[in-house]
Amino acid sequence: MQNNSVTRRKFLIHTSKAAAAFTIIPRFVLGGSGYTAPSDQITLGFIGTGKQGRGLINGFANKAQVLAGSEVDTQKLSLFKTSTEKLYAHIKQKPSYKGFTGYADFREMLERKDIDAVVVATPDHWHAVATIMAANAGKHVYCEKPLAHSVEEGRAMVKAVGKNNIVLQTGSMQRSSNNFRLACELVRNGYVGEIKEVLVNVGKAAISCDLPPQPTPANLNWDMWLGPAQPYSYNAELSPPVEEDVFPNWRLYKEFGGGFLSDWGAHMFDIAQWALDKDHTGPVKFLPPDGKEVKVLTMLYADGVIMKHEDFGRDYGVRFNGTKGSLDVSRSFLDSKPGSIAKNNIKVNEKHLYESNDHHVDWLEAIRKNTVPVCDVETGHRTSSVCCLANIAYWLNRPLEWDPQEEKFYNDLEADKLLKAPLREPWTLI
Repeated sequence: MQNNSVTRRKFLIHTSKAAAAFTIIPRFVLGGSGYTAPSDQITLGFIGTGKQGRGLINGFANKAQVLAGSEVDTQKLSLFKTSTEKLYAHIKQKPSYKGFTGYADFREMLERKDIDAVVVATPDHWHAVATIMAANAGKHVYCEKPLAHSVEEGRAMVKAVGKNNIVLQTGSMQRSSNNFRLACELVRNGYVGEIKEVLVNVGKAAISCDLPPQPTPANLNWDMWLGPAQPYSYNAELSPPVEEDVFPNWRLYKEFGGGFLSDWGAHMFDIAQWALDKDHTGPVKFLPPDGKEVKVLTMLYADGVIMKHEDFGRDYGVRFNGTKGSLDVSRSFLDSKPGSIAKNNIKVNEKHLYESNDHHVDWLEAIRKNTVPVCDVETGHRTSSVCCLANIAYWLNRPLEWDPQEEKFYNDLEADKLLKAPLREPWTLI
């Protein structure tokens, strides 16, 4: 089993072209006034300022300068602006803060030369288009999970990041958690023995949207909310009013999200892939439940490891079953049978994974140091691919064989069509 941690931490872009692209340019070079410091204060813009965006601002405000945000709902943008400026009013020892500018169209924000990077906190169906346009504008990207809404979109995002030499961090922040990292290191170092089976407990697959039409609020640009998605009537479940302060239910519907299978799978399948050293591949077979031998969605890797979408009676989490016992991990527990497995400390000479204790700082430091962050674009793509493929297996309700290198199904044109996103003009993945 390959140990990637050392190479990932020390990975540098060697060409002068790449080095130039990664440089945070001081403001005086760009001709801006009020220059405060060289490249220690990365400047950010937010694409999407709803509930998730407002949560993320707390993680970035004292580590970078959030200068702008774009949002299709004027009330949400106004609240985000107020919240952001209040945060900076209370941050001590900060460079002079120039204030926040809101935009109805993120494309206008991307034209600003004084913004180094963007945070994409939109519904899933916007992730790829927004990320690719940001990368093409030379902006580094923090993109919420799941990285992509389709396999095609994820691969296009990988290509855009590479072409433009920018740093992308996927918001699967459990990779910056001590418990999850330790669990994966215990698996990698054989403390659970040879892994035979992995159980991943997350929610259900995405369903078709059947919400009734409702009057569109005057403060919402619904056509822009839909963006690359196919036309659909407004319903408050998809974009609730700001005063409700809830996570919207667009994530339940295949037109806009991937169900909780993707929403939480982007966290838990991600940990399974990390522990199994599968960050550049994926399962080769998907077997949906048939009411007979196959009780739950079952995924098989080329090396024989089985991964199941199964509720094993605890919180959303992951269970590793090996020849020496089992190991369970979630946001609320890390334990094992026998109990001694989870109590081990990883020795200096054993395999150690990339250590990040703050997902936001890890991304910002990767931008500064020209390194690969803990959950880079290829990793995020491979995890979101598992989620997308699992959804497809449920939708078609028949066994599927997958080629993770070619990223297509074997002799299954119907399934291959579901790998693509039917983008509405004028939006593209270029």
